[in-house]
Amino acid sequence: MTEILFYHLTESTLENALPGLVERSLERQWKVVIQTGSEERRDSLDNHLWTWSDASFLAHATDQEPHPEEQPIILTTGDSNPNGATVRFLVDGAEPHNVGVYDRLVLMFDGHDQQQLEQARAQWKLLKEQGHTLTYWQQNAEGRWEKKA
Repeated sequence: MTEILFYHLTESTLENALPGLVERSLERQWKVVIQTGSEERRDSLDNHLWTWSDASFLAHATDQEPHPEEQPIILTTGDSNPNGATVRFLVDGAEPHNVGVYDRLVLMFDGHDQQQLEQARAQWKLLKEQGHTLTYWQQNAEGRWEKKA
C-alpha cells in the first residue's frame, strides 16, 4: 500500500525544504519524480536543484530531456512516471494520479498560500475517502518536521 504524506511548509520555502527530502529518498535507493503545478515552477526547480547547496547537487532531468528512464530524479508537470520512480513529490497543488504505483506519495504545500491550503485539505479529504492511510507533517519553529496526524 502506498504511504501518503502531507508536508505543511510553515517556516521555510519549498526550495529550502524539498532538496533535503529528495536527498533522503535517494539515500534509500529510491528513484524520484517531482510533479509541479506549472512549467515555470518545473524549470525554476530544475535550476535550483543543481545549485541548492555549495557541498552538493541533485542529479536530475526534466520530462523534456532524452532518456528519462536513466535519471534518478525527474521533474514534470504531467502525471507520467518516466523514470520508474517509487516516490512521487507533488508541489504547488499538483493533483495525485495513479496513487498505487508508488511506495510513497509526498504532497507539499505552502502554509502561507490560501489556495494551496484549500487544495491540500481537499486532497486529504478525497484520499481519506478513498481509504488511504495518510500522515500529516508540519514544520516547527526551527523548521524541523513534526508528525501531527
